[in-house]
Amino acid sequence: MYDDIAVSTRIRLARNLADIPFPDRMSDEQAEEILEKVSGLFRPLAGGARFHTVRLTKENRLEARVLVEKHLISPEFAGSDRPHGVILSEERGVSVMVGEEDHIRIQTIGPGLCLEERMQEAQRVDEVIDGGLPYAFDGDFGYLTSCPTNLGTALRASVMLHLPALTESGAIREIIAAVGKMGLAVRGLYGEGSQVQGALYQVSNQATMGLAESEIISRVTIVVERIVEQERALRARFKTQRPVRFQDRVWRAWGLLAHARLLPGEEAMRLLSDLRWGVAEGELPPVPMARLNDLLRDIQPGVLARAAGQTLDAAARDAARAGAVRAALADHVKEWKRNDV
Repeated sequence: MYDDIAVSTRIRLARNLADIPFPDRMSDEQAEEILEKVSGLFRPLAGGARFHTVRLTKENRLEARVLVEKHLISPEFAGSDRPHGVILSEERGVSVMVGEEDHIRIQTIGPGLCLEERMQEAQRVDEVIDGGLPYAFDGDFGYLTSCPTNLGTALRASVMLHLPALTESGAIREIIAAVGKMGLAVRGLYGEGSQVQGALYQVSNQATMGLAESEIISRVTIVVERIVEQERALRARFKTQRPVRFQDRVWRAWGLLAHARLLPGEEAMRLLSDLRWGVAEGELPPVPMARLNDLLRDIQPGVLARAAGQTLDAAARDAARAGAVRAALADHVKEWKRNDV
């Protein structure tokens, strides 16, 4: 129902173990111990759920970068120097970061607006860990975390939204201010401290203490739905009041993306934003939203380098990015023309 604007949903739970010092005070040996203990809990599940552990080291920085670009781990976690790793089940959109700001960060991600579904998945993973290891928990303060702002449920619920009309009109500034007064935050593509790219924003809760998980999910859902309503209203106004300008903008994006031989990252994100807008409004050929979402990942530097099997300089990366986008659009144009006949 919201796939035209809601790109993805993420649930994150922060957890620490009761019998080991918090990350800023633990030794490398203790970090290794936690990784081994948590990984061991998922080994019996590997056959059905296909969980596997990736130890992140200086030798596989590229793999870490790809996981960041897929939003499966945080940028800070990728660059950590202490022993750390992630337990993954990509088919279920699950990643368990071990050795982040807290001992454990459980994360689940899925397409569109699906907070309750992702919360249920996170709870299933949480139960696996809680069933085998003791959490640091207090009856008054809830889950004990490295940062006081995560006390209580230690839940972050976020939704990535594509908001080109609010961005174009400048109304996004009012949205950010209003959302902040409601205890939520609006951030960039990769969360706190990251820049906005391609009119993509993450909306998430800030308060975790004194609120039940269900209340947090409900509050984020209500705010996201209101933002979606405002974005849709502005999109309709933009199309009605400036139809030729809208058509030129989205078709220009299509033309450049379908034929460019070099695409710098920032330009690609801007053009893909306009393309997504045109597809959502029915102006452009119907490329599936899921494929457009995949393209946002496939054009990132780490993903391109891994696909090429080698390090890419800026020019080679821009060429590879352009080729990936051209190929994706060409495939769907062929399918669209076949169906149209």
